[in-house]
Amino acid sequence: MRLQLTKAICSVAFLLMLFACGKEKKETKMVKDTTEIEINTSNIEKPQLTFGFIKLTDMAPLAIAKEKGFFKEEGLFVSVKAQSNWKNVLDRVIDGQLDGSHMLAGQPIAAGAGFGRQAKLITPFSMDLNGNGITVSNDVWSKMKPNISKDKAGNPIHPIKADALKPVIKEYKSNNIPFKMGMVFPVSTHNYEIRYWLAAAGIHPGMYTADNVHGQIDAEVLLSVTPPPQMPATLQSGTIHGYCVGEPWNQQAVFKGIGVPVVTNYDIWKNNPEKVFVMTKKFVNENPNTAVAVTKALIRAGKWLDEPKNRKEAVKILSMSQYVGAPEEVLANSMTGTFEFEKGDKRSMPDFNVFYKYNATYPFYSDGIWFLTQMRRWGQISEAKPAAWYEKTIKDIYRPDIWKKAADILVTEGKIPSTDIPETDGYKPATKDFIDGTRYDAKDPIGYINSFSIGNKDK
Repeated sequence: MRLQLTKAICSVAFLLMLFACGKEKKETKMVKDTTEIEINTSNIEKPQLTFGFIKLTDMAPLAIAKEKGFFKEEGLFVSVKAQSNWKNVLDRVIDGQLDGSHMLAGQPIAAGAGFGRQAKLITPFSMDLNGNGITVSNDVWSKMKPNISKDKAGNPIHPIKADALKPVIKEYKSNNIPFKMGMVFPVSTHNYEIRYWLAAAGIHPGMYTADNVHGQIDAEVLLSVTPPPQMPATLQSGTIHGYCVGEPWNQQAVFKGIGVPVVTNYDIWKNNPEKVFVMTKKFVNENPNTAVAVTKALIRAGKWLDEPKNRKEAVKILSMSQYVGAPEEVLANSMTGTFEFEKGDKRSMPDFNVFYKYNATYPFYSDGIWFLTQMRRWGQISEAKPAAWYEKTIKDIYRPDIWKKAADILVTEGKIPSTDIPETDGYKPATKDFIDGTRYDAKDPIGYINSFSIGNKDK
């Protein structure tokens, strides 16, 4: 009996010793993890951050930077929160409720140029290229089809120009039906793209003035604002006859059988910049190391996204309710190298969503100046400006110096090759990669504005 008691006591002591050792190891590991975090965050002024986004596939760099641990590896603890609309995004960044956000490329530019709410905002990172489409209702599509050339298999030849829409608009007008289309915000790429597409066919999309901010003066097509996730329902209700929006809301129209995408913004302006990541100038000045760390994480996310093997995983992540929340099959239509136009007409489009290649993440001055030229063309900038104003304005907003610092560190760390850093003065070469072949040279903004038959002209 005494022997059994001794054995029992020894067993309990042994178990307690094991437990204590395990606990000690666990506590040691916790101390090690904390030490690593302290090392990572030693020069980060504000490690706890909240970023905003709208439910679109081009918010992907934010979702990936969080889900794949890139933010954390840079010493950042980030909450990523969906916002209701673009105005809310802008206001919450300006007011400091958000530390930064996925934003329309035109928003920080307009805020700095004096259109809409004014503020000093910074863009150190371009989130993607392309990614938008123009969709029309089934009724409009049925009327456009006879005006579109077809290939030998009977499929529409792309890109489809707005010339095919012109007779349809005339028919609606003869029946006293205003032709209405949606876009997501007055200074969105979508507004300028749909205007460009229409005007290239001689269809007037309307003008803005200082006294009229609706942009419908002399318009043959009435453009109005609809938040991206609401586009399909608004089309289905008949409130609008078409829209320009980012994914997945064009493919959603195909999936639901309520509309047909007719052109993508890749065809309107090949490899055009779309969304940007934005912080206030005040935040960047007070937290310069944090701004660089955020940019590093986003560059890494863009690189991860543009590796084809990762796109299926990216689709799964984006389909999560806290991000885009659309079905995987809808997201995959454009995110995995294809795009579906008329139902069943799925075509290869490997560059529909670009997040890293072609220097997609670099904030080129020339990209920003294009938006300024469109704001002036359509009257959002109400007075003529000298060419030097365009350069000065964009250099206060676009900050490739922050991007370059982040990228140089990533090269040193072996996370990106040095060849991924462009040798540039911030300007891309002049290009004619537009649906109408018009030449764009960012160093001659006045000449570019004056090259169009529809829109403002400047001396």
